[in-house]
Amino acid sequence: MCSCLSGIPALYESFRQIFNPESSKGSPNAHEAYYNRFIQPKKPIRVAITGVAGQIGYALLPMIANGDMFGPDQEVIIQGVDLPIDQVKENLKGINMELEDGYYPLLKRVIFTTDPNVAFKDADVGILLGAFPRKQGMERKDLMEKNISIFKQMGSAIEANASKDCKILVVGNPANTNCLVCSTYAPSIPKANFSALTRLDHNRARGQVALKAGVNLERVKNVIIWGNHSSTQYPDVCHGQIDGKPVESVLAGDKAWLKGPFIEMIQKRGAAIINARKASSALSAARAITNHIHDWIVGSAPGEWVSMAVHTDGTDGYGIEKGLMYSFPVVCKGNGSWDIVKGLPIDGFSRDKMKATESELIEERELAMEIVKN
Repeated sequence: MCSCLSGIPALYESFRQIFNPESSKGSPNAHEAYYNRFIQPKKPIRVAITGVAGQIGYALLPMIANGDMFGPDQEVIIQGVDLPIDQVKENLKGINMELEDGYYPLLKRVIFTTDPNVAFKDADVGILLGAFPRKQGMERKDLMEKNISIFKQMGSAIEANASKDCKILVVGNPANTNCLVCSTYAPSIPKANFSALTRLDHNRARGQVALKAGVNLERVKNVIIWGNHSSTQYPDVCHGQIDGKPVESVLAGDKAWLKGPFIEMIQKRGAAIINARKASSALSAARAITNHIHDWIVGSAPGEWVSMAVHTDGTDGYGIEKGLMYSFPVVCKGNGSWDIVKGLPIDGFSRDKMKATESELIEERELAMEIVKN
């Protein structure tokens, strides 16, 4: 045989392995195996949303339908649930018409319902917006009781109906503890699949640092939100960077601001927005939810971390008590997996702030678990 032809069998075998791999051997239809492996379009992602008729839901729906959350080639099915009230039902009819009229090629189907079991049926992602708001004169325990009732119901619906790999993001406040309660009632879903939203605080911190430095937003990286989504949260810039340089170095003349007014501004930003627009954050919250889920599913940007409240199991490296939903810096690897950024040096100032917000979360958890037992 001519030497130039001697390599053909090996070359053929390599092509066969690519286009008719081991996984397709024994298949009665090699063409079907090839289609399933290389050509078959992505399965639509089912997104369950509670409290969908509210302001955040209204701002969030077009971001999901437009591909901002899952990517420009990922179809979605939206499964929204809200209260069985006539006015809410009529509102949802109008929202559905707007989605039909909005030209969203990736939006495969919309299901609006008043039954959480329908909304969470086969859900791949759950976004829990709905929660009972704190009213004037309401005691903390009363608020917790109202929300435990809601998140017990949602957790049970997730347990009974959602995909066992479903990713759950809790937004309704108190988000961290509501998330913990919800996870308690969906025991077959891994704790790592539950997260509470602190990305809004993360975005706020990043934005204010950019404004102070007079730079474009994308030049600021790796700020951190530690702890609870509340006024005890700790917005930390000790490890943040502006154009690769430490924030504290670039803003050397503003260290007092970074240690005082900046922290308080981020902690109370939500209240400031309510005072200004007589309503809570909606557009920025929807954007943060979209950022959070996108990075969780698709992956965070190389060289960057983001803030997520996730379940503590004693391996975080910062000594945070087990059994809380605590916000950490995390790297998202895609497909719903994440790792806490470990080994960051923590000074005394930061340690005190981290412990203060941890203490609040412990108090919330104890109160919540007491109510659950009763």
